Amino acid sequence: MMGGLGLEDMGDLSALLAGPEAAAPSGGPLALDMALIDEDPHQPRTQDNPGFSAQSLDELAASIALRGVKTPISVRDNPSVEGRYIINHGARRFRGAQRAGLAHIPGFIDNDYNEADQVVENLQRNELTAREIADFIGRELAKGMKKGEIAKAISKSPAFISQHVTLLDLPDPLAQVFNSGRVRDVTVVNELMTAYKKTPQEVTGWLGDASQEITRGSVKLLREFLEAKGQPNGAERDPHTVDALTGKTDAQAAQAQAPASAEKKADKAIINDKLRKAVVHVLHNQRRAHLMLDRRPPAEGFAWLKYSDDGAEFEASLKSVTLVALLEG
Repeated sequence: MMGGLGLEDMGDLSALLAGPEAAAPSGGPLALDMALIDEDPHQPRTQDNPGFSAQSLDELAASIALRGVKTPISVRDNPSVEGRYIINHGARRFRGAQRAGLAHIPGFIDNDYNEADQVVENLQRNELTAREIADFIGRELAKGMKKGEIAKAISKSPAFISQHVTLLDLPDPLAQVFNSGRVRDVTVVNELMTAYKKTPQEVTGWLGDASQEITRGSVKLLREFLEAKGQPNGAERDPHTVDALTGKTDAQAAQAQAPASAEKKADKAIINDKLRKAVVHVLHNQRRAHLMLDRRPPAEGFAWLKYSDDGAEFEASLKSVTLVALLEG
């Protein structure tokens, strides 16, 4: 529990309990009548938030029964019902106090409030799930707010907002793994989304393997594999052909682009090194196999494969295989 003003700091409790919001001495918290407090219908934390689990609330209630509510809650006047309040901050403390059988709870009235305040507080305490954050952003966007405005309101970067917006409209295969809890990392979901837009069937098949771990490393390997698989294998033209737009031959253009080409080759070497350390399982002619990444393929778009059942080794076009799993070596 967070430190704060406790019941022992509230002076004479008999005076505080005289009314539903009797003022405490020295500007301390009020003793608010629990029966007059309503939870915010737009509370950013949903019912399946771990902080609202029965076990978590039972533990909190036991602590409150023993020591009281140490940190006052914050409420605002209910605009629809005079004399009642809506919780700004402290829904868990309120629920725990209910379970502990308290009739009153220490609190402050703060009518200078907006919905972003709850999100900011819970974000700083890491108590909101990615889905809850996304739902809040969705509501703010529906009100006409811009992403940059939302980012500023909750003290997060525009990239943070954009990543969570992705969660609002996931294709079914990605929504299934996210909603089931197989992947909770928002960055991983966005990486999968990028790959899915390019090769939806491959990504769907990869996610369909329930034993496949979905981590930053495995998704990175998946994207590198799919990018390597999709490289064109066209024939090269005569290097002395003059380009109609630039007026240069292909050989001259290649010489001018040599530094960039060298950088691309270096990047490709890094990717190939990473792929060699991975174990790539595929299906070829309905038979399971793995890519032999330590053997040079005959051409771009091809690879050496080895069947899992009989150990036969052969060359095949990457377009003829279906990715099953990527395991980090």
